[in-house]
Amino acid sequence: MSQRKLRVGMVGGGGPANFFGGPHRRAILMDNTAELTAGALRSNPEESIASAKDLHFTRGYGDWKGMVEAEAKLAIGDRIDYVTIVTPNDAHFGPADLAAAHGIGVLCEKPLTTTLDEARRLQKTVEATGTPFVVAYTYTGFPMVMLAKTLVADGAIGEVRKVEAWYPQGWLANNLEQSGQKQAAWRVNPLKAGASGCGGDIGTHAYEFVRFVAGVGATRVQARLKSFVAGRALDDDFTAFAELENGGIATIAASQITIGLQNDNGFRIAGTKGTLEWSITDHNNLKHYQGGQPLKIYRLGAEYDYFPASIKPYIRVPSGHPEGFHEALANLHLTLQLTIRTKLGEQVPTPFAHPGIADGVAGMAFIEAAVASSKAEGEWTKVG
Repeated sequence: MSQRKLRVGMVGGGGPANFFGGPHRRAILMDNTAELTAGALRSNPEESIASAKDLHFTRGYGDWKGMVEAEAKLAIGDRIDYVTIVTPNDAHFGPADLAAAHGIGVLCEKPLTTTLDEARRLQKTVEATGTPFVVAYTYTGFPMVMLAKTLVADGAIGEVRKVEAWYPQGWLANNLEQSGQKQAAWRVNPLKAGASGCGGDIGTHAYEFVRFVAGVGATRVQARLKSFVAGRALDDDFTAFAELENGGIATIAASQITIGLQNDNGFRIAGTKGTLEWSITDHNNLKHYQGGQPLKIYRLGAEYDYFPASIKPYIRVPSGHPEGFHEALANLHLTLQLTIRTKLGEQVPTPFAHPGIADGVAGMAFIEAAVASSKAEGEWTKVG
């Protein structure tokens, strides 16, 4: 018996200034296993419904609350199976919490919420209902990052000693928000973005490399957050030094004022037996350094036997053909879809352990501690 397509709802992502709506829609449709069903895509009700029609959603709604409540009343086979939330940070909690309360799966953009308190409240709802939940740390969907996680877990580099994670970009090196650029404006607004601008927006991606790939979290941090652009209310540069759960250390550096760099994020993980290194500028390759041995390079390709069965369903093309950002984002949707299909009793591959609600909460705890440390002139601060 063939599997039906899963039905997806989207909150946000319909306006001309919204960047992430388009990539998520393409990711949802990439494998032809899901369809765009319900949309509450803009803050203005009339524009929201019109946008859903223009983007070929089956059903358009004026707001997210009406969408979730209406869909929840439908039979399981007719309503949406999950909702994708691509709004500014301040509008994550409401739709995510309501969807989870109704048992509707959620894929939420990061950071999870604007405050740690909200994140913990959302976690309680998700865990109480057993709702499938994925946080869109997109770069964890790159197959070579997934392979790095597997190699670390299998002991390929021994015990982790040090992690370096970075994410520099340069698009906010000037006062872009004053030009009316909406993507810039909300990211530097504490009411929309939360307590940290650069840290919340991209520093959390770098920190998730520590948790996801190295498999350890921070216990305390020393941080310096800086606003280089005059008059900017939130940080545009973020630097943190962390002690890890296993006694190791990590450096997490993110910047939005590094002119010329274009999301050049990556990581280096040093262990007792070797080092792994990956960067988005060379995202098809994963480097494995071992003492006294030639450099080993794992290359992306569906035919390579060194990819375990847990990763092979996430690789779409033969070697020599690059898979990038949209495919990585599609892999997070695939994980959520496989989780939902498993709950529906379908026989599908085991979902890879991509970031979930606990990871989203951990990211908020890290940011909260970093902000507190920076305000205290870099004082050691516990990650709660």
